[in-house]
Amino acid sequence: METQARQARAAAPDQGGAALRYVVITPARNEARLIEETVKAMVAQTVLPQRYIVVSDGSTDGTDEIVQRYAASHPWITLVRTPEHAERNFAGKARAFNAGHATLGDLPYDIVGNLDADITFDPHYFEFLLGRFSEDSRLGVAGTPFREGAHQYDYRFTNIEHVSGACQMFRRACYEEIGGYKPVKGGGIDWMAVTSARMRGWRTRTFTEQVCHHHRAIGTAQSSELAARLRQGRKDYALGGHPLWQLLRSVYQMKSSPVVAGGACLLAGYTWAWITRVERSASADLIAFHRREQLSRLRAVFRLKLRHAAG
Repeated sequence: METQARQARAAAPDQGGAALRYVVITPARNEARLIEETVKAMVAQTVLPQRYIVVSDGSTDGTDEIVQRYAASHPWITLVRTPEHAERNFAGKARAFNAGHATLGDLPYDIVGNLDADITFDPHYFEFLLGRFSEDSRLGVAGTPFREGAHQYDYRFTNIEHVSGACQMFRRACYEEIGGYKPVKGGGIDWMAVTSARMRGWRTRTFTEQVCHHHRAIGTAQSSELAARLRQGRKDYALGGHPLWQLLRSVYQMKSSPVVAGGACLLAGYTWAWITRVERSASADLIAFHRREQLSRLRAVFRLKLRHAAG
């Protein structure tokens, strides 16, 4: 009875007066070390999803058994298994998510979420996000900052319109309009989805009033931090980042740990991808939109610095 009440409860009615319903999908590959805490955080939510689907992408480490144990006592939790495979890349996340999404069938829902398997959050997390969707009918994608230990991005300098791939919540109409997640081996599926939403006129937003906790450093599941920075630089090129933006971003990152080396690797990855003409992952239209946004943000920063210098 308590579970039914929490599923029926709405954080707030949407502008049409109806309660927003949501589903969450977690792609997971060999996440036995971390996924139980993520599932526990879902079970503790004040507003439960219509369905929580964990897609075990060929896991061989006990991930399935952990999820099945919770599914046995929580009928709204579902395990979907895909075949074992040796290859691991970012396209796998999109394919796993799409496999979970395909099982929704005619289930009624308004919001669909993509949640990583190494994330935790407080019991009001999804209630809070549903409330933000209720307040703004043009909000297409929403999320919160993530923390890794004591580290969190400073949103005075980070684009508040980008939504981290750690947890992305889409209004269903927005998700369907952008065509969902596109499998891209080199990464950037989360970024492409959010940027495509803005390009089509939807609002996207990171709400800093809440946070989630990320329990593994971004991009380091199979590599060192410096290797992850090199790969990020390569991805920035593949997604069409402007050279001036990348240069300034890399210099800024040199102040953060690993000092100098991290930013240098970010720039090196981008430069090497440019020299070798790595294939672009994003469409020409999306790259042009992305670069306009980057240059607009740079102009805004420079104008602000000029005003401060003049004052």
